[in-house]
Amino acid sequence: MSKTTWVISDTHFNHAAILGFKDYAGKAPRPDFDNVDQMNECMFDNWNDTVGADDTVIHLGDVLLGENKVDWLEANFAQLPGKKRLVLGNHDNVKFLAPFFKDIQLWINDFSGLILTHTPLHPDTMYERHRWGTGPLLNIHGHIHSNPSPDGPYRCVCVEQTDYAPVNIEELITP
Repeated sequence: MSKTTWVISDTHFNHAAILGFKDYAGKAPRPDFDNVDQMNECMFDNWNDTVGADDTVIHLGDVLLGENKVDWLEANFAQLPGKKRLVLGNHDNVKFLAPFFKDIQLWINDFSGLILTHTPLHPDTMYERHRWGTGPLLNIHGHIHSNPSPDGPYRCVCVEQTDYAPVNIEELITP
């Protein structure tokens, strides 16, 4: 079986308050769930249906919120398949998350034209990196939930935009 790389962002496991948030248009970004357990179960089912044991999952931040983080991670997140890598999000705490990820970085730049970040890079940063031949042609990011990405070379993998499932990285880079 071939190994695949998957990308996901902003799962916000155990974050009950996210169910009441509103996006820029005033819509609830996660209207499909009545409670946090339903939301968690949906993302777990989709992850298990998608990711194989030898696959890699790059999580672009904001893994979970709530109480008893370590206990919850051990009982639940650690059971999800795949080798997990983390790009640190604004709600992430390395202290709790480090044991559950192969590595934790601020961004991943593979120098093949991709940069994976939690927040979308500023367009000027994208332009300068491309102009000097040192940067990405595509920014895969999270953070904005159901709001649109900036115009240009951006792909958002927030769960609200991926049907709450990891996305094959090859699908993101194929025009």
